[in-house]
Parts: sequence; C-alpha cells; structure tokens
Amino acid sequence: MRLSVNATRMELLRLRKRLAIARRGHKLLKDKQDELMRQFMELVKSVRGMRAQVEGQLHAAFQSFLLARSTMSDQLVEEAISFPGMKLRLKVSQRQLMNVRIPVMETVVEGSIRCYGYANTSGDLDISLKFLEGVLEQSLKLAEAEKTMQLLADEIEKTRRRVNALEYTLIPNLVETIRYITMKLSEMERSNLSRLMRIKDIIRAEG
Repeated sequence: MRLSVNATRMELLRLRKRLAIARRGHKLLKDKQDELMRQFMELVKSVRGMRAQVEGQLHAAFQSFLLARSTMSDQLVEEAISFPGMKLRLKVSQRQLMNVRIPVMETVVEGSIRCYGYANTSGDLDISLKFLEGVLEQSLKLAEAEKTMQLLADEIEKTRRRVNALEYTLIPNLVETIRYITMKLSEMERSNLSRLMRIKDIIRAEG
C-alpha cells in the first residue's frame, strides 16, 4: 500500500534513506532470529536430556522410599524425615543472552539431608534421600533451562513479528511509494519540458 506523502524530491530522498534503514534493520533482525532459533534448538536438546535424568533419579528415589516404607513402621519413617538437617539457600540473578534477560540460579547447601540414627532405619531410606539430594540441584538447573526456553520462545515470536512487518508491510510500501514519486516527478519533468518547448516555439514565431 502506497504511503500518503507529497511527490517531491525531498520526500523521495527521505523515503530512500528510510528504505535503506528498513532493509538494514530487516537483515539485523533476521540474523537475530536465526541465532535465537539456533540457541533455542540447542537448549531443547539439552533440556530433554536433563529432564530424562531428573525423572530417572526421582523414580529411583521413590522406589527406594517405597522399599523403606515396606520394612519400617510409619512412625519410624516420620521420625526419620521430620527434621531434616539440610538448609538450602537459592540465589537468583540474571544474565543477557541475545538481549534477553535469563535467570541464573545458584544454590548454597548447608548440613546433611540425613539427620537420623542408622540403628532403626532402613538402608533403602538412605539411598532414597541420597537420590533426592543429588537431584535437587539438577532440578533447579532444569527449571532455569526451561524458563530460558520460554523467554527465548517469546523473543523469537516478537522478532518474527518485527521481521514480517518489515518484510511484508513497511519495505513493500516504501518501494511502491518511491516508485510512485519517481514516476510522478518524471511526468512533471516531461510536462515542464513540453511547456518550455512550446514557449520557445512561441518566442521564435513572434521573432
């Protein structure tokens, strides 16, 4: 769709500069979109592996816990896990990835998750808690990666809309408007030239 502008040389120069900027911006945004997609696909592969590992360890932890429950009374299990001695502090910061702020999670662990005597507890309970202790940091890393995926997907969608707006709307409109103004100016030049030729013919005839 042609833009509503005056068909003047100044406007033509302005639109040509705007077109050059739009084409340069389109290229930069397209490069950004391609890089975001590359980063996103790499993260998808990484998250799949991390999720499979976390789910495997959680499954093993639950299996061991069920075995412990089968050999221990409910009261002993409750006494063993009621007062864990491990404290976890979570530090959340941010870093930039392709102008996207993504979360960075760091854990500070103090103490031990096993804070009970071994005389009346099952070894399966020890194994279960060991699995849970190991999967804790991996779960946080998985959460960090999945949040990063979500943020990258949002940024890819925003960038795609901008690329499409430039590629299918703004740039074609500018090209069409420049073509129209160029044609109008050419018509005006031909009209002025014809007028000057007629004036010359009149002057010669009178002379």
